[in-house]
Amino acid sequence: MSRDDEWTVARYLATRLEQLGIRYLFGVPGDFLGPFLTIMQATTRVRWIGTPTEMGGGYAADAYARVRAADADPDKPEQGVGAVAVTYGVGAFSLLNTVGGAYVEDVPLIAINAAPSYEQWLNQQAVGLLTSHMSPRRESNLAVYRQVTVDAQVLSNPGLAPSQIDSAITACLTERKPVYLEVMEDLWHAPCEPPQGELRAHERPFTKRNEEMLAKAVEAAVELIDTFGTPIVWAGEELVRQRLEDELLEFVQTTRMQFCTTVGAKSVVSERHPLFAGVYNGKASLPEIRKTFKNAGCRIGLGTWSTSKNLGGEQSIGDDWIVAARDGVSVGARYFPEIRLGRFVPALRDALAGRTFPADHFALAHAAGLDVPASTADFLDSLSTDRYPEELTYDSFFEHVNFFLEHQATGGDPEAPSPFTVVSDAAFALLGSMNLRITERAGFLAQNSWLSIGYSVGAATGVALGRQQPMKRPLVFVGDGSFQEICQELSTQVRHHLRPVVFVLDNEGFYGIEQMLVSPCYYKEKPSDGADFYNVLHPWRYEKLAEVFGTDKDRMHGYELTTHAELDSLLLDIADPGNDVNHAPILARVRLSRHDYPRALQYKIDEKCT
Repeated sequence: MSRDDEWTVARYLATRLEQLGIRYLFGVPGDFLGPFLTIMQATTRVRWIGTPTEMGGGYAADAYARVRAADADPDKPEQGVGAVAVTYGVGAFSLLNTVGGAYVEDVPLIAINAAPSYEQWLNQQAVGLLTSHMSPRRESNLAVYRQVTVDAQVLSNPGLAPSQIDSAITACLTERKPVYLEVMEDLWHAPCEPPQGELRAHERPFTKRNEEMLAKAVEAAVELIDTFGTPIVWAGEELVRQRLEDELLEFVQTTRMQFCTTVGAKSVVSERHPLFAGVYNGKASLPEIRKTFKNAGCRIGLGTWSTSKNLGGEQSIGDDWIVAARDGVSVGARYFPEIRLGRFVPALRDALAGRTFPADHFALAHAAGLDVPASTADFLDSLSTDRYPEELTYDSFFEHVNFFLEHQATGGDPEAPSPFTVVSDAAFALLGSMNLRITERAGFLAQNSWLSIGYSVGAATGVALGRQQPMKRPLVFVGDGSFQEICQELSTQVRHHLRPVVFVLDNEGFYGIEQMLVSPCYYKEKPSDGADFYNVLHPWRYEKLAEVFGTDKDRMHGYELTTHAELDSLLLDIADPGNDVNHAPILARVRLSRHDYPRALQYKIDEKCT
């Protein structure tokens, strides 16, 4: 155990993690990593959360970083970082997928890879002796992580280790993306200098040239708005990552512009805001929301990442578009580089000072005598209903959950904070959950660009541990194929007495989204036996996993749901804080037809199967 006055590389790294506000380090241990964990436990408040899989540990760290960043003081971005640690080779390569996702989606993550000792590397170099998990290519681990991080370092010299650690963490804070630290085993106990000061992000300077470019971009944006009129805002992921929700609110409230969000920016602000017009997801949007978005005179994307999943094949940038993202602004066909989103939004707001652009398309259509809701808010309210068909379908399931979240989860008080953070997986689960009404900022979490199936189950661990004050239970929606990737992460949640509610959407053992993407005409006629063989899964009794992972001491509850009556009964129990079912994780298997699909994908069938 390290003495109070003794600084080692292990203590140095652990202390830097603690200074960032990290309270949990996730991952899978190994002999190369063990010494670090022992020293970390003895010298800091950072606690180890061992997970069954490296992917699960990575997903947990990713989600932990997201919710911590969302809940932190916007002026202290260093408080929103996650960390994960694994052992060299087999562990690092298993973790690579999750770090890749964090890189694509701008999640600050510190990946620690415990490597063989310097002595072992010299033996390999001299006589070709391979220690366990080693590759003959000495830089194999480093090389692959350089592709998915903004800084990747190998620590082999204790004298240089502090500066390498500080440099990598500073890059993580500045770029808001993952970094990689590969630490040779014999460094953990090696002496080094103590930390000096705290690490912070380094802001890019705002130069005279930047100021001139910003002014030109704003001028061009105002001209475009004047030309096309009736703008609508499309709020995107970078508003979430850069904590610019206040800037968004000031912009729309000052200009009275309606706004949609991308799926990745869902709940950037409360979806009860009177100017909120729904989630725009291209052709996969609800028809009413898509019509509102398309009927606007022009569109203003603020921090939006245009992916095939959130545009459904529709053009993202045209003559009537303004898009500010990735440190640049596009105005029609013109592009203005090196403009930070946090400066563009208030600058455009100020340039439009004194002007408002109210345009509730539902209200206009209603006033014209059409049989539509009187306002956008009325339409969004209509999505929450307590009337369902007897059979569970994707759409009726999420309508039921929507009613639960709006009217039952908070004890009937619409102003009360929600006890849940919704965590959605990819595919049908994401398309179904994107229209849930999330009334609290940052109340929805999903991996919208990388779309690694199974993310939600591991992420639930990070959400539960990252949101303990106040406590938020993860409400997870995951398809059966996604769940089979990573079901063992439930054991972490049982072990640490976390209380997620996990709904496994079981469409009779089927990769429904893959069938829809490859051959959507399977869904047109019922019944059909034309499913592609590779999309068929082995069926599991998912609810029985509660007996596998739960014990007499650490319980877990499993349910099988086949009707709305059964779903309603479970939701009412979950809404009751005093019900014993809420003292442990819940796993609910939702039985759906193999031929069912979310209506968001109807356009695929209409386009290809006429």
